[in-house]
Amino acid sequence: MIAALDHLVVGGSAADYETLLGRRAVDGRLRTGNVGVRFEADVSGLRSMVFAAPDLDKAATLLERRAVATTRTDEGLALLGHGVAIGLCAQSEEAPSPLTVETAAAISSLDHIVVRTPSPERAIAFYAGRLGLELRLDRSNPKWGARLLFFRCGDLVVEIAHDLKKGVSDEPDHLWGLSWRVPDIGAAHSRLKAAGLEVTEPRDGRRPGSQVCTVKNGTGGVPTILIGGVGRWQGGG
Repeated sequence: MIAALDHLVVGGSAADYETLLGRRAVDGRLRTGNVGVRFEADVSGLRSMVFAAPDLDKAATLLERRAVATTRTDEGLALLGHGVAIGLCAQSEEAPSPLTVETAAAISSLDHIVVRTPSPERAIAFYAGRLGLELRLDRSNPKWGARLLFFRCGDLVVEIAHDLKKGVSDEPDHLWGLSWRVPDIGAAHSRLKAAGLEVTEPRDGRRPGSQVCTVKNGTGGVPTILIGGVGRWQGGG
């Protein structure tokens, strides 16, 4: 039913994300190698995620059979996933937005989107059972204080995070943060610092061989990290 994550809707302006991604917006939209970004004015944070479906009519029928209420929109289908705004649209062949910086320093693609949930079993039932995403990993780590669920969607991951200390409840889920891939984290770090953004120094990530850094502003209020596995940062960049 779902082929990929087509695009995200983010609060704020395209100008901020042109700087972040190292790409030029076309008609007010941006796109990396695997996902687009669209914008909603006068708000902040992640607003919705929109998946690509090969056949919207079949998707609507299947969701109805799975007891998921949907609404037809100009773009396709809209639904709520326990508080998270979700859309389905037809698959597009939109090309990545033009680069404005060297390839090594630009954001190449989305690695994962993070949804926070107070009820991980409910999330599994919805994202796997209703939407049909493949649950690839279910891991609890007391050191992190979290249970993490990783759902594969195309070449990226929808990560569902549960705070173990808060316990389970029926409160709504919410869209939270983004992790972007970069070819060379040292080059990306230097570029964003030079552009005036507040960026932490790269550090070793949880994934073996990876390095990450946190972008603290210029993201429309979206918690954001960059992740790179090549071009390791050695300091002083």
